Amino acid sequence: MSVNAIDEGQFVFFLFSFSFHQIICIFAKNMKQEKVTGNIIKIAFPLILGGAILYWMYRDFDFQQIRHVLLHEMDWTWMLLSFPFGILAQLFRGWRWRQTLEPIGEHPRLSTSVHSIFVSYAASLVIPRIGEFTRCGVLKRYDGISFSKALGTVVTERAIDTLLMLCVTGITLLFQMSVFGTFFDRTGTSLDSILHGFSLTGYLVTAICGIAVLLLVIFLLRRLSIYNKVKATVDGIWQGVLSLKDIRNIPLFVFFTLGIWGSYFLHYYLTFFCFDFTEHLGISCALVTFVVGSIAVIVPTPNGAGPWHFAVKTMLILYGVADEQALYFVLIVHTVQTMLVILLGVYAWVALSFSGKRKVSLSRKEEGEGRKENTIMSNLNEKYDYE
Repeated sequence: MSVNAIDEGQFVFFLFSFSFHQIICIFAKNMKQEKVTGNIIKIAFPLILGGAILYWMYRDFDFQQIRHVLLHEMDWTWMLLSFPFGILAQLFRGWRWRQTLEPIGEHPRLSTSVHSIFVSYAASLVIPRIGEFTRCGVLKRYDGISFSKALGTVVTERAIDTLLMLCVTGITLLFQMSVFGTFFDRTGTSLDSILHGFSLTGYLVTAICGIAVLLLVIFLLRRLSIYNKVKATVDGIWQGVLSLKDIRNIPLFVFFTLGIWGSYFLHYYLTFFCFDFTEHLGISCALVTFVVGSIAVIVPTPNGAGPWHFAVKTMLILYGVADEQALYFVLIVHTVQTMLVILLGVYAWVALSFSGKRKVSLSRKEEGEGRKENTIMSNLNEKYDYE
C-alpha cells in the first residue's frame, strides 16, 4: 500500500470523524434548544393567557375610577382583618406538611417548613405549579430533606385537598341550584326543554353514541404515551391517600386541613364587607364564588389571574351585582391578596437567608443515592459537552 493511499485513508477517516462529531453537536444543540424553547413556553404561555383574559375583561374599563373606589368607597378595615387568615392558611399548610414528613423519617425544622410554603406561593406567581417543586428544594437545601420523599408527600396533600374541595363543591351545588338555574335562564338554555325534545329512541341512540365515544377515547388513550402518564398520576394520588394511615395524629391532620380551607374562605369572605355592593350578599354567595374561583385557578395562570377574575365576576353578576362593580371587586381583591403573597415570599426568603443550613448526617443509603444522583448529572453533562 502506498503512502498516498494511507494518507487518503487517514483523510477519509478524519473527514468521517469530523462529520460525525458535527452531527452529534447539532443534535445536542437541537435538544438543548428544544428544552430552552419548552421552558420559555412554560413561562410565557401562562402570562399571555392570563393577560389576554384580563385584557378582554378590562378593555373598556375606566381605571381612573379605581383610585376613587380605593380611597373613598372601600372599607379597608375588613381587608386588613382578612390578612391574618391569609397568613394562617399558609401556616397551617406548613405545619401539616411537616406532619406528613414525619412517618417517612424526615424531620425538617418547623420554621423551614413554613418558610418553604411562603416561598412556594410566591414562586408560583411567576411559573404556575412551580411552587410544589420549590418548597421541596427549600427543605433539601436548608434542612437536608430528601427531595423525592418531600415531593411524594405533596401528592398526599393535593389528594386530600382535592377530595375536600370535591365534597364542598358538591354540597354547594346541591344547595345553590337556583343560582345555576338563573344562569341557564339568562343564557336562554333550558335543560327541561332539551330533555323533552328526546324520544325513547333518541335516548337510546344518545346512550349508544356516548358509550362508543367513551370506548374510542379509552382506546386512543391506551395507544398514546399520555395514558401511562395519566395512569401513573392517578396511581400516585391513590398511594398518597393510602399513606395517610402512617400519620400518627390523624385528628391533628384533619384540623390542619380544615384550618387551611377555613382560613382561605375567611380570607376571601371578609373582603365582601369592604364594598357596599357585596356586603349584603351573605355567606352562601361567598361560598359559591369561592368554590367557582377555586376551580378556575386550575387554569395555569399566575395566581389564577384572568380565569379567577372571570369566574368570580360572572357569579357575582348572577347574584345581582352590577357588571362594573363586579369588575372592581375581583380586580381589587385579587391584586391585594397577591401583594400579600409576594410580601410573605420576600419575608421567607430573607428569613431563610439568615437562618442558615442545618447540618444533617447522611446515612449510607442516602450517600449512595447522592452518588447515584451525581453520576446521573455527570452523564448528562458529558452528553452536552460535545458542543
